[in-house]
Amino acid sequence: MRTPIVKIFSCCLFVMLSAGVLAQPVKVTVNQTKDGFSLMRNGKPYFIKGAGGSTKMEQLAAFGGNSIRTWGSRNSGPTLDKAQSLGLTVTLGLDVARERHGFNYGDTAAVHQQLEKLKKEVIAYKDHPAVIIWGIGNELNLDYKNPKVWDAVNDISKMIHQLDPNHLTTTMLAGANAKVIGDIKARCQDIDLLSVQVYGGLASVPGQMAGAGWTKGYMVTEWGPTGHWESKILPWKAAVEETSSEKAAVYRSRYEASIAKDKHCVGSYVFLWGQKQERTPTWYGLFTEAGESSEVVDVMQYLWSGSWPKNRAPHLDSLLLNGKRLPEAIYLGKDQQYPVAVFASDPDKDKLSYRWELLPESTDLGQGGDRESRPKEIPGLVTDRFPKGATLTTPGKPGPYRLFLYVMDGNNKVATGNVPFFVKED
Repeated sequence: MRTPIVKIFSCCLFVMLSAGVLAQPVKVTVNQTKDGFSLMRNGKPYFIKGAGGSTKMEQLAAFGGNSIRTWGSRNSGPTLDKAQSLGLTVTLGLDVARERHGFNYGDTAAVHQQLEKLKKEVIAYKDHPAVIIWGIGNELNLDYKNPKVWDAVNDISKMIHQLDPNHLTTTMLAGANAKVIGDIKARCQDIDLLSVQVYGGLASVPGQMAGAGWTKGYMVTEWGPTGHWESKILPWKAAVEETSSEKAAVYRSRYEASIAKDKHCVGSYVFLWGQKQERTPTWYGLFTEAGESSEVVDVMQYLWSGSWPKNRAPHLDSLLLNGKRLPEAIYLGKDQQYPVAVFASDPDKDKLSYRWELLPESTDLGQGGDRESRPKEIPGLVTDRFPKGATLTTPGKPGPYRLFLYVMDGNNKVATGNVPFFVKED
């Protein structure tokens, strides 16, 4: 009669181990050094070389990254398990309601209900060995008016620390605004780190943090190209996007001027390790919808590992429409043909091919990373395609459009660029 019981126990134990139930959390602390701060994971210094998003984790690990960041924690078990299998850690996001989406931080019952919901998520994942930091909300300061949000964040941080003594807490701010940081210092002292999300102004972050009087360590949990709100805006309200090659240059220069040198910064998460529609399909993703990687990924591998990939992405020097170069405003007539000139090269001398796409300018415009729908392609108007250009026939309907180019090297590497233009009435 004892044998079946032993077998049942063994099977249950195997299932529990497989599910990670008995997995041990890894202790994480933030220590003050003589000139700044350092994360310690399992007693060893740990500088975050991370990316936002939970896709393409194999590539992240292969290129020298060591961590991912998510925006919500529900159903995160598979993501944590995969990260653990690849030797990656996770800053696990807790989806905290935003005032700009209608949440009222003066409603004590709603705030308490949110706390209880998040408590269940913390309990579910607090012992997973891949967890490194809890990210409490995302850009809660964007268009906010009620500073009580930081009281709520502080209470969430206290709840986490009571349940989980092994991991740190942070909250992610849009920008490094001194007034907001002052509110955090006054109302949210329980968090271990502050996180800021900055794009064009990344190189100024060390000075801004010091000027705001932040005396703890911090992370940069989103950074990347020049943001659409920071870019040159054309008369029809379209923002000028950098080419992937221009992005690669600013990613490197801004990282080296801030994250890499400020000893108060304990690491960062580049945005976005994947692809999304935000103003355009190419603005923030380091990969295309087809999964190709750009020159920016090459730069990230260099920044993380100190070495360049064996095969480098194509370089797009410029893209001219009707002989005009951005940021000049380009006006064209309707139903007319115009030349498009491409100046691209490949560092490995790979044979390049070109993919074109014409889209109407996006009108579904979100804020703070809110979901946007992708405009539908207008087919058949890019013709006479040749290695260094093409012919564009403009649409018959006046209005704003954007011509996209993808330069491919045959090795899943790509350069991207686009030209916004406006079709006038006759």
